[in-house]
Amino acid sequence: MNEITRNDTQDIILDVAEKLIYKSGIAATGMDLLVKTAGVSRKSIYRYFANKEDLVVAALKRRDERWMQWFSSEVDKAPTPLARLLNLFPVLKGWFQSDGFRGCAFINTSGETGDPQDPVRQVAKLHKQKLLDYVTHLCTEQGVEQPEVLGKQLLVLIDGAITLALVMGDHDAADQAQDVLKTLLAIE
Repeated sequence: MNEITRNDTQDIILDVAEKLIYKSGIAATGMDLLVKTAGVSRKSIYRYFANKEDLVVAALKRRDERWMQWFSSEVDKAPTPLARLLNLFPVLKGWFQSDGFRGCAFINTSGETGDPQDPVRQVAKLHKQKLLDYVTHLCTEQGVEQPEVLGKQLLVLIDGAITLALVMGDHDAADQAQDVLKTLLAIE
């Protein structure tokens, strides 16, 4: 019989924390619910994480890595720099239509914190910076005149589309954001 290793236990805790936080938010994700859902003891959680905030931050960092890897690998499947830029929005639309879509975990959790210096907000800021860096890189690859400017505009379009998809249930927001990008790039 295989024993659960320490890393396996930590992974289970992080997986469950990430899912619960994404589904219901930080405040609704209490330690009792984490213990029950993960099937581990409270002592096991505190062996790896000093407190709930440390666990939330670790779960969000993990989500950032996984989401950015998924997003960039899907977008990068397009064959040309222009196609990759335009592919941002079909990839998002596919995510919007997926089971369990609840918007951006980083925007959602940031809304639960009031302090800009809160570690959760700092993880969210880091995630948005990585996303901005990625789309700016795509703009540079395409050879746009001001890649940093277009990169920031794309971040607004991406986050706006995510918000409309969540709040309004408008999955076509991704198509509309792509139309705006086409206008910005002066293409049909």
